Amino acid sequence: MKNLLPRSVSIFLTICCIAFAAAPAPAQEWAKALLDKSPRHQEWVKVKYGNRAVDAFVVYPEVSHKAPVILLIHEIFGLSDWARSMADDIAAMGYIVIAPDLLSGLGPSGGGTNAFPDQQSVIRAVSSLDPGTITADLDATADYALKFPSANGKLAVIGFCWGGGQSFRFATTRHGLRTAFVFYGPPPPADALKSITAPVYGFYAGNDARISSTVPDTKTAMAAAGKTYDPVIYDGAGHGFMRAGEDPTNTNPANTAARKQALARLQSLLGKM
Repeated sequence: MKNLLPRSVSIFLTICCIAFAAAPAPAQEWAKALLDKSPRHQEWVKVKYGNRAVDAFVVYPEVSHKAPVILLIHEIFGLSDWARSMADDIAAMGYIVIAPDLLSGLGPSGGGTNAFPDQQSVIRAVSSLDPGTITADLDATADYALKFPSANGKLAVIGFCWGGGQSFRFATTRHGLRTAFVFYGPPPPADALKSITAPVYGFYAGNDARISSTVPDTKTAMAAAGKTYDPVIYDGAGHGFMRAGEDPTNTNPANTAARKQALARLQSLLGKM
């Protein structure tokens, strides 16, 4: 689909997520360990369109019926172990989750996130992604998953930090989207909101003022555009609380509480799709 937003918007989304990250994502052996213990079927697929190929991680739920597809957009840290573990957490709720590595083919030797030598190089690479390519990658990945025999045709998007902003932006371009979930990501420009056709649910941290302070104006703009926007701000939590809230090194109990409450809210909202 045609990208509606200029490159400056992508730069804004990136700067926000770098500035507001509670801490750099550390080594995530704990997340990998959780993922390795999962009973659910996981696989890597290659989504091809035009001259591009996107590697995507898929987790299937253990259910007896066809399920909706959830498109998961990673943080500015790329498709990390935690992002894949989060995909598994959502699949456990009964959904097919597909998480594209938006750095596919852009790393050293044509690799993706794991090919970069360190976290800072991943951040720089995600920061420089072209918004048009991002939209095309997301559309191609969603279309690919919707063709799974076990998919029921329903699609939702969820994103975290940088991916939260991209989730909100994706809602402005993807018609037929059932729901968009934005975790501590900035909104698109107000003039783009009129293109949204799906309800948008926000999850924000109380100790993340430069993101959470956008909520009142976004509520006003979405209401003026006749769109559904339902944000919740979790007091005391910091930016990235979904990751920090289960990190064994986390020292802020508000992050843990926010993660638990957000997961419960997410599951309830997904059930209404």
